[in-house]
Amino acid sequence: MNTFGRRLTLTTFGESHGKAIGCILDGVPAGLTIDEAFIQAELDRRKPGKSKLETARKEDDKVEILSGVFEGVSTGTPISMIIFNTNQKSRDYDNVKDLFRPGHADFTYFHKYGLRDYRGGGRSSARETAARVAGGAIAKLMLKEIGIEIQSGLCEVDGIRAETIDFNHAKRSKLYALDPSKERAQEEAILAAKEAHNSVGGVVLTTATGVPVGLGEPLYYKLDAILADAMMGINAAKAVEIGDGVASTHLKGSQNNDAITPEGFKSNHAGGTLGGISNGDTLIVKTHFKPTPSIFQEQETVTTTNQPITCNLKGRHDPCVAIRGAVVTEAMMALVLADMTLLNMGRKMEHLTSLYN
Repeated sequence: MNTFGRRLTLTTFGESHGKAIGCILDGVPAGLTIDEAFIQAELDRRKPGKSKLETARKEDDKVEILSGVFEGVSTGTPISMIIFNTNQKSRDYDNVKDLFRPGHADFTYFHKYGLRDYRGGGRSSARETAARVAGGAIAKLMLKEIGIEIQSGLCEVDGIRAETIDFNHAKRSKLYALDPSKERAQEEAILAAKEAHNSVGGVVLTTATGVPVGLGEPLYYKLDAILADAMMGINAAKAVEIGDGVASTHLKGSQNNDAITPEGFKSNHAGGTLGGISNGDTLIVKTHFKPTPSIFQEQETVTTTNQPITCNLKGRHDPCVAIRGAVVTEAMMALVLADMTLLNMGRKMEHLTSLYN
């Protein structure tokens, strides 16, 4: 499926080495000021080739709005956006045309559809996430109107964990590092892997503040469940934690429960949700990204006719996909929360009577 959401839906299209990628965002209320400079700034944060820590593929990622906006304001109709690919080097993939790259979706795409676009992975490429960031930027503009702010940063790289969380520093860091004292070691780990023609994994922390109580649609569209779904749908994501996540399994109930006072919760082990509904506290999500599968070492694989062969990759690839993945997690959280705010509007009669009476 290529569509995400219920009331606010994002449909993406395009391939890594096709002419363009893009999206259609449907459900944006009319009257939202569309800040095109902000949308472009979000894409610039995700775009490749900004430093030696990322793929060398140079893409301007210039977004063009085709519909749904008139004189700088949303019209209430679907907003379509397109980003043209300008720096493909499809010949780099000629040698993998008839074999499966280990760790990639080549094997499963081929067996599911009977064919595949081998040029950079086609539809399965992380290049598609630029369209998600474009749609997520508009969702962020919606959420800003009601005081919700989303932030992210790298809290772990190659096992090197942040001990402090500083989102302001992450905004200035070229690898979105949350802990200034760990940034140098994390950068060196990425560069060492790159030098060895290898890659490393990482963990992204994404939070949302200003979230009202009541977002989430139990039982089968719970806020935490859909956030996990959204993050797991990002390329290379292998695990998602809400709040304390796995660490909560090591606690007693007396330690894990968040005591409630007239002033609010005394702790936030739950990560901002209870029963699949937001509780008004900070939403906390950790997304774990595997090492980038594109590495420049010889690997065993098979051809499309199941013959053994050695895989030797060419091309330009991120040594740590989690870096740019941080921007994508923000976009996906924004899309989820914007969708949930629209869904929540009709859950009480007072909402209807205040609008129509």
